[in-house]
Amino acid sequence: MKAAIVEQAGQKPRYGDFPEPELASDEVRVNVTAAALSPLARARAAGTHYSASGTYPFVAGVDGVGHTDDGARAFFVLPRAPQGAMAEMVTVPNGQWLPLPDDLDDYTAAAIANAGTSSWAALVERARLCRGETVLVNGATGSSGQLAVRIARHLGASRVIATGRNQAVLDTLGADAVVRLEGNTEALQAAVAEHFAAGVDVVLDYLWGPSARALLLAAAAGRRGVPVRFVQIGSITGEEIALPAGILRSSGIELLGSGIGSLSLDQMMAAIKGMFAAAKPAGFTLDHRVVPLADVAETWDDGDGARILFTT
Repeated sequence: MKAAIVEQAGQKPRYGDFPEPELASDEVRVNVTAAALSPLARARAAGTHYSASGTYPFVAGVDGVGHTDDGARAFFVLPRAPQGAMAEMVTVPNGQWLPLPDDLDDYTAAAIANAGTSSWAALVERARLCRGETVLVNGATGSSGQLAVRIARHLGASRVIATGRNQAVLDTLGADAVVRLEGNTEALQAAVAEHFAAGVDVVLDYLWGPSARALLLAAAAGRRGVPVRFVQIGSITGEEIALPAGILRSSGIELLGSGIGSLSLDQMMAAIKGMFAAAKPAGFTLDHRVVPLADVAETWDDGDGARILFTT
């Protein structure tokens, strides 16, 4: 079968022939119609994500949509290694796929799956968001962050604050307040201080690095003793930060992670199911561009803002 094959770390996938998977008794076969080029898919292919196996060759792609042998439309995640979503077909263990709602088309489902699940799971499974709380999305101008603003609102947040570098995108998010990420840590800490003083219940952090440090410092100086659930989801701007120990001892900050490992498989699938069920009525969409899988190498590094979907 044709697939996007990763032969070693640091190399782009190449389009070529990969052995067709054999179907095990506890699996279903999915004929793939679309697989998204998400930051997670890129990082696992590069070998830089903590969940990467380090075993080569393998097929790129974390999740996708398609049709089972009986014609049912399905979403799947983490097919059995060395398989990946960017292939003509995959075999997926039971429990790692689910039927798609009738009102959700294949391409929209593939585009929003990883991005939308990241915030839905973080808010529902990790932060346990309560209706009426305030949510700050750090890194709201990326695909995941844009959906996070809408999902937080859908799940009952009464106030949503968005941070990001792209002012034009910030202006379109519909957030109650926006903070542009510019200047040094001290400048950003000062810019968000008023929000934490007024009350922020949950932070969804897609960036880590300097901006996360500034937010944690501001949270600690805000309302002492009042919990702030800080959920770390992505590390686009840095893998490490220097944080004074006293920040955690002197504040109500609860530092949480949300991702592969901190979420059980059941939690992850429940989040995907909930997000898909809400997608059509809540208008969860992302701009996307459909590209033939044969163009995977030429398209891999494209960053025009639209989510790329590979189709066979």
